[in-house]
Amino acid sequence: MRCRFVLLAAAPALASPAWSTVYLTVDQAKTALFPGVALVRDDRTLSDAQAAAIRSRSGVSVHSRDVHSWRAPDGARLIVDQVLGTHETITLALALDPAGAVRGLEILDYRESYGGQVRDPAWRAQFTGKRDGAPLELGRDIRNNSGGTLSARHVADGVRRLLATERIVFAQH
Repeated sequence: MRCRFVLLAAAPALASPAWSTVYLTVDQAKTALFPGVALVRDDRTLSDAQAAAIRSRSGVSVHSRDVHSWRAPDGARLIVDQVLGTHETITLALALDPAGAVRGLEILDYRESYGGQVRDPAWRAQFTGKRDGAPLELGRDIRNNSGGTLSARHVADGVRRLLATERIVFAQH
């Protein structure tokens, strides 16, 4: 009877492993994506019309009206945002050049127990040069990674949404 109690008591710990990896802080991402560049904080709060326009343009819902952004002197931009992985959020940093094309993508915080392949540099490099309007469809435009399909799809969707956000909220067109 005693052994059964010990096994049952340990079962919840075995059934729900906690996992979270912080790869970079926001400051480390700024340094990695914009080495030697002084970025200026440029946060925005989306209006209802902007959120609707972003949804319409990207096909992805806006979950937070707060856009955390930094601007470089040449007009390049860093946006830090979160997307849903499989069950938990993934924090990412998207660097855009002055014309709004992806300059780099970093995964800052990953909270899932699997699917961390979205952190792979070769996988993230697929986004470099992509612009607003690029479909960024997983399995077609963006290569999938085994074991992390939902995380990969949601990161791709998040990048597509942030490219639309840059175009609608920040671009001087």
